[in-house]
Amino acid sequence: MKIAVATKDDWAQVSGHAGQSRHWLVFDCQPGTPLPEPVRVELTKEQLPHHFKDNGPHPLHGLEVMVTASAGTGFMRHMESWGTQVLLTGETDPVTALEKILSGEALADTRFDITTTLCKLRDLFSRH
Repeated sequence: MKIAVATKDDWAQVSGHAGQSRHWLVFDCQPGTPLPEPVRVELTKEQLPHHFKDNGPHPLHGLEVMVTASAGTGFMRHMESWGTQVLLTGETDPVTALEKILSGEALADTRFDITTTLCKLRDLFSRH
């Protein structure tokens, strides 16, 4: 199961605004086995989901799950078209969030993020 976690620039905290997140930790893991070391994926501006035109391969294609602190409905629809489920969490530690997902535990509720409100407005006019 491939799971990616959007992170801040320090690679250590779950990031919000998934469509603009440049730093992703990608885990190729299986429930019941130790967590593997993540692959760090740094997206270029053109590869950011808000800018990517779906005109070729993408470093985040093939994921089953994406984890982020916030995402608009347009982003969620776009990732659904890639076959990827987006999970929102208030968890700040990427590994803790991943461990909860793999064990079937509920993720922490998301915190208020003004960018989510702005994304919802943007999504009204989105191509996704």
